[in-house]
This record gives sequence, C-alpha cells and structure tokens, in this order.
Amino acid sequence: MVLRIHFTAEDLARTRVASTIGAAAETYYSLEMLRRPSLPLPFQRWRASVAGHLGADTAPLTTLVPTTGPGLDLLALAGDSPDIDHAVEALLRAPRTRVRRELEPVAVGPAHRSWARAVADGDSDARRLLAAGLVACHRATVAPYWAASRPRLDVVRAQYARTFLEGGVETLLAALSPPLVRWRPPVLEIRYPRPVEVHLGGRGLILVPTVFSWREFSLLYDPHDDESVPQLTVPAVTDPAAAAALWHPGGPRTDNPLGALLGRTRAAALRLALDGCSTTELAARLGVSLPAVSQHTKALRDARLITTSRRGGSVLHMATALGRELLDGNR
Repeated sequence: MVLRIHFTAEDLARTRVASTIGAAAETYYSLEMLRRPSLPLPFQRWRASVAGHLGADTAPLTTLVPTTGPGLDLLALAGDSPDIDHAVEALLRAPRTRVRRELEPVAVGPAHRSWARAVADGDSDARRLLAAGLVACHRATVAPYWAASRPRLDVVRAQYARTFLEGGVETLLAALSPPLVRWRPPVLEIRYPRPVEVHLGGRGLILVPTVFSWREFSLLYDPHDDESVPQLTVPAVTDPAAAAALWHPGGPRTDNPLGALLGRTRAAALRLALDGCSTTELAARLGVSLPAVSQHTKALRDARLITTSRRGGSVLHMATALGRELLDGNR
C-alpha cells in the first residue's frame, strides 16, 4: 500500500523543511511507539528507561492512544512549539470545533468514552485534565531525552538543506528514505498503512524530521482547511548508531570545549535555547532549581548569547545569532 503525493511546479517551489514537529506531537508519537508489541533496536533502551513512569497522571492522554485506527493529531491541536508550556497554552485555546473533529475518529475504550465526550463537547475541566496528561506524558517519555534529540534533528535538517542546495528539491525528495520512498515525478510514493492519494494543489509540502518514529511516515493535514500546508513526518532516527547518543536521561552531553568555556550547565542551557525554551522547562531538563536557571540565563543574556521575552504566561529564552554561531563552531 502506498501514499501518493502529487506535486505541481508551484508545490515544488513551496516545499520546505521544518525544525521539529513540536513537543506535543513528539510526545504522542512516543506513546504510540510504546504501544507497539515489539520495538526496533534503536528504541529498546529508551523503552527500558521509561518503563514504569506512566501512571494515573498520564492516563488522560494515554487513553486517547488507540491500538488500531487513527490517533489524535496533537500538531493540529497544540502546534509545533518545541516548548511544552507553549504547546499546553495552544491546546487550551484550541477551538472546540477542531477538538471535536480531531477526537471523533479516535477509538476510545468504553471506560473513558464519557470523559472523551466531555473534552469534545468543550468542558473546560476535561480540557485542563487532558493538558495535564500531556505534560505528565512529556515529562516521562520525552523531556529527559529531548535536549539530546534536538541536535539530531538539527543534523537531519542540515543534511536536507545541503541536498537541496546541491541538487534542488527533487533531489531532496528522491533522497528521503529509499526504498521506503520513491520520487516518480511529479508524484512522491511512500510505503503507507493504506492507499492514499493527495493532491497538494499549490500549497506545497513541509518536511518534518521526527525522533519518535521508525521507518514510518505520516502525512498531517486538515481536510477542512484548504489553506493549511500538509506536513510529512520523516524519521530522524534510522539506525542504532544514531540512537545511541539520544537515550541519556538528565540532559544533553556537551562537548568539552564549550563546556569548559561556559560550564556544562550553561552550555546545555544555550543548546536548549536554540529554538526557544521556557524557564520551567530549562529547570526540568537541566535538573536544577528555578533560581539557578535564572542565574544561568542572566549570565548567557549578559554575554549576548540568548534573549529573554515573555510569551503568554511563561518566559521564553532564545539563542541569539552569536549563540548559534558559538554552538555551530563547537559542533
């Protein structure tokens, strides 16, 4: 069975690569990965490390991960922010009609159908419970490994960019993941669980590398919105060697030169700020207190390596151009 994506010349011109599908969607993908009866070798160490960490606090989301059939599209509901706090804010603000539309096709067990119906009907308490379940699942399955995973996503995106610059978008499409993907102009054919035909119609396509997928592609788009750009998730972890550096709880490993210059914790904080990170998330990923995070971010800000701004109810830290250059030089 094959997914066939039909391109026009305008679609090829509008095809681009995103940095991440977001913390919320990656969390849901990780739960789907855990539901698999057998796991590919690169993810076995990860599953062993998260076993036993899913409990009652994660149930509001895990009950919405069906064993068969379509799952929940958290990209549509919570956005693609790499910061889980921002994802939660987006989820709580999502229109009721969109929440109902995303929940309707999900097969929910009899014991949880009334609660899922309450979420779909716009019950605010049920929605907040779902948001709390998302945070709990993210903390258990993704957060300890997210900092170490981000450089892998950066590497994959850089590879895509280099292929695009050297050969153009058609060369990039042809090089995605053979033999799972075949570029037969003007159609991209992908091994898929069911036969699907999609005409982009001039909207283009967004390629998104994902951590918690294995030789599986997903096409995410809103059939009710003709303006939304379809997104194709592409596995970023494809072999045991690539996965070996990811499954180290407690934050990213920093290289000695940058760690020696800034200190290991500040070097890790700078890397986490590549695409934005809140104070709360920094504390969780680095394993330090909020006052300690404030001291580290002040030092990085004074050195003009990060900027700090308020987004909604949280504070967002973002690496500056100078900070990115420092990290690129270190790599």
